[in-house]
Amino acid sequence: MEWLIWIGTGLTLIGLSLLAYCIFAAIFAKRAGRPEAELRVKLQRIVVINMGALLLSALGLMSVVIGIFLT
Repeated sequence: MEWLIWIGTGLTLIGLSLLAYCIFAAIFAKRAGRPEAELRVKLQRIVVINMGALLLSALGLMSVVIGIFLT
C-alpha cells in the first residue's frame, strides 16, 4: 500500500499549496484598495477555494494514515 501513501502525500501537498495561494490572494485583495462590494465578492471566491483546499489536504492525510496502517 505504498502507493496510497504517495498519492496521499501528493494530495496533501496540493492542498497546502492551495492554502498558501488563498493566504496570499486574500492579502493582495485587501491591499488593492477595492470597493467593499468588489472585495467581498473576491474574498467569497477565495473562501470557496480555501474550503476545497482544506478538504483535499484532509483527504490526503487520511490516505497517508490508511496507507501506513495497511503497510
